[in-house]
Amino acid sequence: MVAHSSLTMVGRDTELAEAIAVLDDAVSAAEAGTSRRAVLLSGDAGVGKTRLLRALRDRALDTGWQVLAGHCLDFGDSALPYLPFSEVLGRLDASHPELIEAVAAVHPALARLQPGRRTRVVGDDSADEHSRGADRGDTFVAVHALLEAAATEAPVLLVVEDLHWADQSTRDMLGFLFTRAFARPVAIVASYRSDDLHRRHPLRRQVAEWTRLPQVGRLALGPLPAEAVRALVGELAPAGLDERSIARIVERAEGNAFFVEELVASGACAEGEVPGDLADLLLVRLDRLSEEARHVVRVASVAGRRVSHDLLAATADVPVDQLDSGIRQAVEMNVVEVGSHLYSFRHALLGEAVYDDLLPGERVRLHARYVAALSSGAARGTSAELARHARRANDLDRAVTASIEAGDEAMAVGGPDEAADHYQQALELLEDPERVARLEVDHAKLVVRAANALITGGNAVRAGHLVATQLAQLPPDAPAIARSRLLVSLAEVLAMTETELDPVEISAEALALAPEGESPLRAKALAAHARILGAYRRDQQDEAEAYLTEALALAERLALPELASDIVTTLSGLRVQTVAGSEQDTLRRALESSVDSAVRAGAFQAEIRGRWLLGRSYQDSGDWEQAARWFRSAMALGEQAGLVWAPFSIESRWQLTRISYLLGDWDDVLALVEHVDGLSGPPIPRGIIEPARLSVLAARGEDVLDRLLALRPLWEDEGGVAVYSSGAEIELHGDRADATAAIAVYDDVVEVLGRIWGEFFGGRIRLAAATLAAIARAMARASAVERRALVTRADRLLADGEAVLAAICERSGPWGPEGRMWSDRLVAEHLRVRWLGGADESRRDELLAAWQAALDSTVKVGNVPELLRVRAAYAQLLRLTGDTARARDEAEQARALADHLRAPLLVADLATEPGGGRGAAATSHSGGASLTARELEILALVAEGRSNGEIGKQLFISTKTVSVHVSNILGKLGASGRTEAAAIARRDDLLP
Repeated sequence: MVAHSSLTMVGRDTELAEAIAVLDDAVSAAEAGTSRRAVLLSGDAGVGKTRLLRALRDRALDTGWQVLAGHCLDFGDSALPYLPFSEVLGRLDASHPELIEAVAAVHPALARLQPGRRTRVVGDDSADEHSRGADRGDTFVAVHALLEAAATEAPVLLVVEDLHWADQSTRDMLGFLFTRAFARPVAIVASYRSDDLHRRHPLRRQVAEWTRLPQVGRLALGPLPAEAVRALVGELAPAGLDERSIARIVERAEGNAFFVEELVASGACAEGEVPGDLADLLLVRLDRLSEEARHVVRVASVAGRRVSHDLLAATADVPVDQLDSGIRQAVEMNVVEVGSHLYSFRHALLGEAVYDDLLPGERVRLHARYVAALSSGAARGTSAELARHARRANDLDRAVTASIEAGDEAMAVGGPDEAADHYQQALELLEDPERVARLEVDHAKLVVRAANALITGGNAVRAGHLVATQLAQLPPDAPAIARSRLLVSLAEVLAMTETELDPVEISAEALALAPEGESPLRAKALAAHARILGAYRRDQQDEAEAYLTEALALAERLALPELASDIVTTLSGLRVQTVAGSEQDTLRRALESSVDSAVRAGAFQAEIRGRWLLGRSYQDSGDWEQAARWFRSAMALGEQAGLVWAPFSIESRWQLTRISYLLGDWDDVLALVEHVDGLSGPPIPRGIIEPARLSVLAARGEDVLDRLLALRPLWEDEGGVAVYSSGAEIELHGDRADATAAIAVYDDVVEVLGRIWGEFFGGRIRLAAATLAAIARAMARASAVERRALVTRADRLLADGEAVLAAICERSGPWGPEGRMWSDRLVAEHLRVRWLGGADESRRDELLAAWQAALDSTVKVGNVPELLRVRAAYAQLLRLTGDTARARDEAEQARALADHLRAPLLVADLATEPGGGRGAAATSHSGGASLTARELEILALVAEGRSNGEIGKQLFISTKTVSVHVSNILGKLGASGRTEAAAIARRDDLLP
């Protein structure tokens, strides 16, 4: 007799041992108080992942572990957030109801994932707008607490299967669990099909991010070797097959365990009759079923891999006895398996093959039956399921309403990405104006709802494209209220992104179209226009305040507490930016009060924006401690809500990385960025925090150029990425003394930012100063011709910076401490380039005074890495100009800062100086008396910028002889290079 599957796992001993190791790692991690180990199990469909997981489960159970398993399902475009965790919750509720009750009492968010709470209730319209915005951060914490509580009884192994079908929220939940420690042993193993991960599959990038975490390992299952396939055939067919059949199976199965089982079970391999098409191979087993069993299996395939008994009974349209008989035969023939109340195909590929084998009309009719069962309440299911079936049944009206419901349900459990997908699917179907009229759907409101979901998920650019597209499609006679609503949304999105459009003009048009009188839309339009006007037109602050006052009064009359709280926050933030001194302190206290009011009103957006505004206020004043406190509180609030990538949440993390970077807390920079490595996120929010990490790694000696270049495609969409990643590129090229590359980066970023920010953007001064520093470091290797060209370019960079400074002073008055620091640095770096290039030899006192000013302003700001760079450059200039005592002092302070930052690369130039080692005194070399006449002659030509070859031709000696002389000159003068030797020669009057 031929077995359908082997009870013995073949050829996977090594992989099983590695999987079992995660259990020991989890115990060790819990004892050490660190994050536990997790394993990502990958492999092609049918290669043996499930078999390995079953063996791991058996081993875990034998050693006293609890095993909690959840499965992701292929719902196509109708994803159901957190589905595997709902399954785990359902299993625990059945076996340990008291545990669920205890955890839910402390973490009410857990109830959102209970299976009974996630099914559609026909006629239930009780969900309000507030419930739709549930904080998914609470859900994350609740699941973590549940696993922690379950582990008090026995260690827990959490298994999540088929992660390639996981929704975004499930991936985010796993990322959260991967990065959070457990006090008790909790191990996590998640499996996915590697052959399903095409280039644009969302899990592809997620896996790459997860595997960068030290607590996450990867285990890839490859094809079984030929000898293992033969052993498996022997297990499946104990009576034995002839060699020809075995060889045919080895050839055809290509190491895939499931294909081996199917080939043996089909009994059609001996004469080479196995169909070439895989679907045909998988369907051979159905030929052995009765007609009624085949019918049941076909109906089940329409549901996906799993289907509940009630739903299958409601859609099969056969008498109960025939249904039971058909199911029983399918189970006995190993086509389907039985769970607690679910039937599932033994392998996903089998269910897919059965579904694909249905005739088109057959599929439509069966999907229609599912629609009828779900919508009537004959069987329970989710709105996401109903939407999927309705679309495939061509019941498009029902698909619209179900997709909107599914979007609302996704938002209610903190799944903004899934919600946005559902809303956009509804919008696609609403392109038919007759359907819009028939369903009486407020199209504009749905667009705004979709845009808000995208923004909440960190996809502001996509939100802008969506709203702009919908606006363009509005007919000329569209109601003014619809156009106003879309324009308000567009203006708000544009204010978050880079655009050549004017958000102020758009918000003004939205306000002009808003209805007069007691209208919530008018209140929102007033608030949006005022907020945008205050941000983009600093000379119209009074007008913005007037709009806000009107909006606040209207919101209060209409009993809109969240909007009112948001308006108060905007008003306080607007005022605090326009004053200084004690008046600013008073307004900051008022802004803090508005944050407290937002907390009481439950106005999340107002609260997080208020905290961010307070952080920005202190940041602009150079009060880094207070700025960091408020940014960290806003970041924590976003994290708690599970909205890491949402506006003001990710901006707070970004600004915090910049503050920690300049304060020299570089380990905190790395921790802030690494904290979200395990979470999937849109490219732009991730891109704005990445440059800080790359700057740290570059300064510590890592080659990050490729990673910086990978950020360039984001420059056009987010100037913050451009200005900081380009700055890191310029510094990297400066460390390599590659002035040409640094200048090219400067030109590239100015071209991009000049278009989206305007020619005179503030960051240009910092970029110009950094580029001048790169030029200065390249002077030692430059020829005379190259030096002249670099000095000319340095003059242009100074002019660029001065023009920007003049424009800023004219536009908004005196600059803040950090701006003045970069202005001083710009002047100092320019003088350094000219002096090293021999263009301003007589301006020694001006040069040193400029560097002293740069040092003073950098000390005042407290920017540690820039203080290191300034001290290192100043030390070199002091030594070259003869002040060796001060040079030694500045060099030692620079080295101390480099030790603190663990960034020796930033003082590499000092390490090459004579006496540059620790404890060595730098020596003033006046070695002119020891130079021979020939050496003095060669030194004069070196000072002119001549190469060794040019000097050799002029003096009629070989290039090698010149090289020997130059080496002797550098040694006698104590110079680290040709530029420094020329400077010493000028200082000590050694030139003719």
